[in-house]
Amino acid sequence: MGKTALITGITGQDGSYLAELLLQKGYRVHGIMRRVSVFTTERLDHLYQDPHHEDVRLRLHYGDLLDPLSLRRVLSEVRPDEVYNLAAQSHVRTSFDQPVYTAQVVGLGTLHLLEALRDYRDSTGRQVRFYQASSSEMFGMVREVPQTEHTPFYPRSPYACAKVLAYWQTVNYREAYGLFACNGILFNHESPRRGETFVTRKITRAATRIRLCLQDKLYLGNLDARRDWGFAGDYVEAMWLMLQQPDPDDYVVATGVPYSVREFVAEAFRRVDLNWEDHIAFDPQYLRPTEVPLLQGDASKARDLLGWRPRVGFHELVRMMVDADLRLAERERTLVNAGQWERKGEVAVQSASSRMATI
Repeated sequence: MGKTALITGITGQDGSYLAELLLQKGYRVHGIMRRVSVFTTERLDHLYQDPHHEDVRLRLHYGDLLDPLSLRRVLSEVRPDEVYNLAAQSHVRTSFDQPVYTAQVVGLGTLHLLEALRDYRDSTGRQVRFYQASSSEMFGMVREVPQTEHTPFYPRSPYACAKVLAYWQTVNYREAYGLFACNGILFNHESPRRGETFVTRKITRAATRIRLCLQDKLYLGNLDARRDWGFAGDYVEAMWLMLQQPDPDDYVVATGVPYSVREFVAEAFRRVDLNWEDHIAFDPQYLRPTEVPLLQGDASKARDLLGWRPRVGFHELVRMMVDADLRLAERERTLVNAGQWERKGEVAVQSASSRMATI
């Protein structure tokens, strides 16, 4: 029998890539998902296994980081060897609109999980290895470039503040209670599975839809912000490697090369043979009250101790995302041509007659 892993946030971008990786390594994978009224498992559809089979290696459980009893129940049922905490309200701009909720889920939610793990360990005698998804946003207004594991935090958003709380709680539970607990300080990581409200995916979706006349304009905020962008599929390998080490520690995971939002836009539109300046408009609602101009990581420690290196570079990442979204836009174009979708203002939406046909 292989190891058993439990992933919070398994239905998200990172959760789906991590589930893939662990299944390939022979793990039994369990995921925690919140109960909502719509399906949120599309990123896992290709991994689906009939839960009625005895040998199924991927199972989902209802739970919530805000419900400590549900976490303890799932731990007792799953009996994991490793726990990866990837769940969060992870949209930085949204955290300014929902600061209390963000702090509860990201900060207190992590504390709930750590307490559940400590109680589970103390009552069963089973040592569980824990990974906490920390963020480069914790560095915020940086005073040194690039950022390492020793760079002081200066968070500039409710999201970043909550991540700092979760980071230090993880360190404290490691030092105070002997939990095998690691922080992965991941810099921006993207993929075709990135949520469409995040700026990178928003850009690649818009570029391909504009190319196929499904959309006219893309509205953005700060084009000068520079980020260290990598591929999510590479970064989940670093998560796994941290929990395979003899001792727990904290690691920066990054490519070390920053690019501006403007450069990301130009690369994406170049891929579909468009001049980005003809299609981009400024909208102040996308500006953050406190901006973070530059994040650039130094992953030397992860390279030297984990043997981890990013495989996908910036240009390949943008091409990968654009090509995936172009296929999606082509399917939308087919629906428009068939009368199932229609143009409404600057975007294509499902037609009223098509909506009625599905009721």
